[in-house]
Amino acid sequence: MKTGEEMTREEMPGEEVTGEAMAGPSDVLDLDSLLSADELELRQKVRDFTEQRIKPDIAGWYEDAVFPLELAPELGELGVLGMHLEGYGCPGRSAVEYGLAAMELEAGDSGIRTFVSVQGSLAMTAIHTWGSEEQKEEWLPRMAAGEVIGCFALTEPTAGSDPAAMATVAQRDGSGDDAGWVLNGAKRWIGLASAAGVMVVWAMTDDGVRGFLVPAGTPGVTATPIKQKLSMRASIQCDVAFDGVRLGPEALLPGGFGLRGPFTCLNEARYGIAWGAMGAARDSYEAALAYSQDRLQFGKPLAGYQLTQEKLVNMLVEIQKGTLLALHLGRLKDAGTIRPEQISLAKLNNVREAIAVAREARTILGGNGITGDYSPLRHAANLESVRTYEGTDEVHTLILGRHITGLGAFH
Repeated sequence: MKTGEEMTREEMPGEEVTGEAMAGPSDVLDLDSLLSADELELRQKVRDFTEQRIKPDIAGWYEDAVFPLELAPELGELGVLGMHLEGYGCPGRSAVEYGLAAMELEAGDSGIRTFVSVQGSLAMTAIHTWGSEEQKEEWLPRMAAGEVIGCFALTEPTAGSDPAAMATVAQRDGSGDDAGWVLNGAKRWIGLASAAGVMVVWAMTDDGVRGFLVPAGTPGVTATPIKQKLSMRASIQCDVAFDGVRLGPEALLPGGFGLRGPFTCLNEARYGIAWGAMGAARDSYEAALAYSQDRLQFGKPLAGYQLTQEKLVNMLVEIQKGTLLALHLGRLKDAGTIRPEQISLAKLNNVREAIAVAREARTILGGNGITGDYSPLRHAANLESVRTYEGTDEVHTLILGRHITGLGAFH
């Protein structure tokens, strides 16, 4: 038997890589074969938008800490705002199609996907699910078109993972059917609040947690963008204060009593995150792969070294697994059988693995990887925020722990 040293190149197993074998280096499992023609077409449409409208400018937006508000109507025209919702000008696409869109947008930047998530999965879902017919007709068509930006004000300075402890209060103002509300309190990390035409605000009432619609310009509302962020720089997050804000009876979302109201919306957002994180991971991997094939070290491309190939393979394995998980979740959602603990599993796993992929990709880029010319470190920084919002690792671990043991360990 010949030793490895004695083998010719033709005899060395797997050493020669043909052009055919190199096709689809991001999809070794051929997961695309699991998608319909309509799903592939929608994905390509959003991928083209990301390549043309996001990637050329994202490094500058990120460095300057600017969210490009001009993209809002373009994203509306693209059909990704509230795209899983039916009627009222909403696109009415499937859960899988929404997931694919989220993945492609986050391949551009988490901040752009987050806008779509806040607009559609949070604010629009709250109105669509818990709002009156008048509220739906007033807001949803314009939000779907990107003409009006919405925000979702749940998190507070002292109540992030424990929304039941919220201190923002809405008290009745008067009596009878014409009684309004007076809103007092504070919220923090509220995406796009300073640019929002309408805020969905969750507050404690005598009847428990309720949702309210607060239009832009309402006296007593102050939204202040949070500065000096090290993550999600191409996005806007705000501190919001409510000081004696008077609202009419029409401001109350008639449905959604208790924490079921906001949690329904949070699960929609968490679902999109499971897909989006894989977009950031894939873009990081592809940046590292391309760099490793072009960068020469010691006389040959970095991609030709065993350590580099091990890194690339480990990244790809997690991306393929995470994408398959997200797709399975989407099929469950479209079938109407998805459960909250399944969403928690996917959000926990996919964001955690996406961060690891982005960090590993940065190592292949060497010193060049810390510049804005390459995406992995930007993705890694953004994913630290994604890992925290819509439920931290710890919260999703406890959700899963409660499910598998039957014992709640939150307290």
